[in-house]
Amino acid sequence: MYDTSRLRGRIVERFGSLKEFEKIAKCSHSFLSQYMNGKKTLNQTTMDRWIDLLEISDLEIRPFFFLRV
Repeated sequence: MYDTSRLRGRIVERFGSLKEFEKIAKCSHSFLSQYMNGKKTLNQTTMDRWIDLLEISDLEIRPFFFLRV
């Protein structure tokens, strides 16, 4: 299981809410919720799109997506 708290914080920081991010990222509330709760994984295409939308640098990727609980 991964710690998604930093990712959640960046989403709110950049988009104001998870709901707004869902619209812009074109992902369902269900998918985002399941990912945040460790029930779904991201494919590379989705992860790349989120990294671009959230303006995460190459050096920052690990703490946002691969930090284990």
